Amino acid sequence: MELSVLWFVLVTVLFIGFFFLEGFDYGVGILLPVLGKNDTERRVLINTIGPVWDGNEVWMITAGGAMFAAFPHVYATMFSGFYLALFLMLMALIVRGVAFEFRSKDENPAWRTTWDWLIFFGSAIPALLWGVAVANLIKGVPINANMQYVGTFFDLLSPYTLVGGLAFLLVFIFHGAMYLTLKTTGEMVERARKAAVKAGVPAAVFCLMLVGMTYTNTDLFASTGAGITLWGAVVLFVGAYAAVYAKRYGLGFTLSSLTIAFTTVAFFWGLFPRLMVSSLNPAWSLTITNASSSQYTLQIMTVAALALVPVVLVYQGWVYWTFRKRVTAKDLEY
Repeated sequence: MELSVLWFVLVTVLFIGFFFLEGFDYGVGILLPVLGKNDTERRVLINTIGPVWDGNEVWMITAGGAMFAAFPHVYATMFSGFYLALFLMLMALIVRGVAFEFRSKDENPAWRTTWDWLIFFGSAIPALLWGVAVANLIKGVPINANMQYVGTFFDLLSPYTLVGGLAFLLVFIFHGAMYLTLKTTGEMVERARKAAVKAGVPAAVFCLMLVGMTYTNTDLFASTGAGITLWGAVVLFVGAYAAVYAKRYGLGFTLSSLTIAFTTVAFFWGLFPRLMVSSLNPAWSLTITNASSSQYTLQIMTVAALALVPVVLVYQGWVYWTFRKRVTAKDLEY
């Protein structure tokens, strides 16, 4: 396997891990002011992701770093073209991180409620924008022959990309609710289940709309494997919804996780060997060939990845295992 292909696969894997882990993370943040009826319940909800949320974001940072090192032209074009969208996402993530740390610094209810809503918006905005970004990658953006983005922020917004954003947002809410059914106790489990049931209906609708519009707006289905994988994601989501309806929470969370993984694989599979599609001329698209680093750089990166990635995976696995138990109000006393 060529190293450029290997790094395309590794970047895909990093985004799968990011969307899977940060997906329920965002979902919990969005559901925080909805499911938490008082400060104690909201603290319980925050503590379900407290030990892991910052580690989950490392996957995004690593994916961006891998993109920068392996495909620098893609990094440059994406970050210049998507500048305003990425700036909004970054601001939302900063506010979200600050909110997690600051909400408990004062017992004033107004203070804590304000930070809780900032966690809500700091989770919802990135979830929406990631869907818009992924849809733009496969739909195509105005890139010229010099690999430069020549559009505006509003060129990134279209019915198709907005449907993609809403589909991601709703699936993440569903995924977060499924996570809470496994991490909370008592009445909160039932509230999380009801939230999943309610979010699952519009999520299914927008997922079907996304699949249909992907067929008409992109060439993803030109790759049979990508098309089958995307339909597989829809089937898995239906299975996840049926599982939560039947109160089989472990199965439901597993299937919602696979839904996110299959969706990510489908979009990257449909992109390959491209990384960004040019809507001006297909020949101007950024690919693993014309946008990659030198062979020597890829070799050094591969050695570093083989040495360090297993360590990171083992460490993060250990964290999840250590904090695997359900969170209760009694845990807040320690």
